[in-house]
Amino acid sequence: MTILDTDAEHDPNKILPIDYDWAREYYEAGVNNNWVPAEIPMQDDVAQWNSDELSDAERQLVEWNLGFFSTAESLTANNLVLALYEYVTAPECRQYLLRQAYEEAIHTDTFIYCCDSLGFEPEYLYGMYDRVPSIAEKDQFVVGLTQSIDDPQFTIDGDGDVRDLLRDLVGFYVVMEGIFFYAGFAMMLGLKRQNKMVGIGQQFEYIMRDESLHVGFGVDLIDQIRTEHPGVWTDEFDAEVIELIEEAVELEQIYAREACPEEILGMGSEQFADYVEYIADRRLDQLDLPEQYGTENPFPWLSEQVDLNKEKNFFETQVTEYQSGGSLEW
Repeated sequence: MTILDTDAEHDPNKILPIDYDWAREYYEAGVNNNWVPAEIPMQDDVAQWNSDELSDAERQLVEWNLGFFSTAESLTANNLVLALYEYVTAPECRQYLLRQAYEEAIHTDTFIYCCDSLGFEPEYLYGMYDRVPSIAEKDQFVVGLTQSIDDPQFTIDGDGDVRDLLRDLVGFYVVMEGIFFYAGFAMMLGLKRQNKMVGIGQQFEYIMRDESLHVGFGVDLIDQIRTEHPGVWTDEFDAEVIELIEEAVELEQIYAREACPEEILGMGSEQFADYVEYIADRRLDQLDLPEQYGTENPFPWLSEQVDLNKEKNFFETQVTEYQSGGSLEW
């Protein structure tokens, strides 16, 4: 059995016996984390949004993050269903990819729910990736990083093709879901910590927990491909991946500074920029690459509550940390 069945060695419809237990465990963890946005009340958020309780900077922060995530989740789902699923043929991995696709549908539904609850014009919210340059640049960067698997003529015939796939997986899981999402998470959870837009903040907590599993699966998938194709990940490719992550950090820092242009009750744009560097070092460490920034986490409260503990160590935790329903417990 191999993750990438380039030689048709197995039937992808026969999931038993399972060869990759780690993939099955990600699926089970996702099932135990099941939730839907309608479980979370939004009445207080609507009242705050329609009052003068939020500053202009806070309102922009909410709008930009809802605008970015509303389209980014669709981009993620399309990559999964239309591209990645074709090349990852191990059936237990495909089972998790289907679970992840379902979760992306839940996340998409979350932003429909938020848009309807707060009374946004859909064209306004869903058109931000066209109007806001820092959002558009992040989206275009990821599209460029996943161009191989989006090419209908792409096939995996040799080491160069496997390397192209790995580059796309880094772009998809490590950059998009593992870096570009995290400044937004910090912003929205910071507001929730101040009892502002608590309903949206709780939904972002659930999304972040899903994304932690997605990133963990993606990194393990990359590691498995590296193990099965030992000559593919070269020193030159090390340098290329580091450069991609550094460019992603620059783009996310531009977004962070523009989305949060001023101090918001102890949270400033430079703290979010530092947080992006901290997250990037964590991603590099997961890929067995050297840290590039050495930046301390400016939001220790976020690390304690909902940061990256689950994505790296969740197999060591009790499954009761991933409960169904509307009560979120860490």
